[in-house]
Amino acid sequence: MPLKNTDKTYGWFAIALHWLSALTVFGLFGLGLWMCSLDYYHPWYKQGPDLHRSIGVLLVMATSVRLVWRFINITPAAEPGPRVQLILARVVHLLLYVWFFLMLASGYLITTAKGQGLEVFNWFVIPALITGIENLEDTAGTVHLVLACLFIALAALHAGAALYHHFIKRDGTLRRMLGRG
Repeated sequence: MPLKNTDKTYGWFAIALHWLSALTVFGLFGLGLWMCSLDYYHPWYKQGPDLHRSIGVLLVMATSVRLVWRFINITPAAEPGPRVQLILARVVHLLLYVWFFLMLASGYLITTAKGQGLEVFNWFVIPALITGIENLEDTAGTVHLVLACLFIALAALHAGAALYHHFIKRDGTLRRMLGRG
C-alpha cells in the first residue's frame, strides 16, 4: 500500500491517522464521561483529567497534521451516488472537523480559565490566554460536554454511512479506508 493517496484509494498514512483518531476520540469520550462520575477522593480524580487533556492535545496535533496531509495530497474520488448524498458526506466531514476544533477550544478554556497553563505529559505547557471571566470554567465545561455528545453522534452517523455503503450499496467506500480499495 502506498504512503500517499491515489485517485482510487487512501494511502497508509491517511488510513492510519483516520483510525488512530477514531479510536482516540472514542477513548477520550469514554474517559471524559467516566471522569464526571469521580469524587474528589478517587485516585483518578486528578490523573483522569491530566491524561484526557494531554491525549487531547496530541490528538489536536495529529488532526492538524491530518488536515495538512489532506490539503497537500489527492483525495480519492467519491463513489457515484445521488448529489444530495455527496453533499451530505462533505458537510458531515466538515462538521466533524469544526466540532473537533470547537471541543479543543472549550477544553482549553476549562483548563486555563483560572490562569493555569495546560500541561501536556510534563513535556510542555500551553499558557492560559483567556482568564478572569466569571463562570468561564463551568460554561466551557457544559459546552465541551454538549459538543462531545454531538460529535459522537456525528461520528456514529459517519460510521453508519460507511456501513451502509459497505453492506447495502456494496461499493468500495469502506474498503478504501480499510486499505483494501
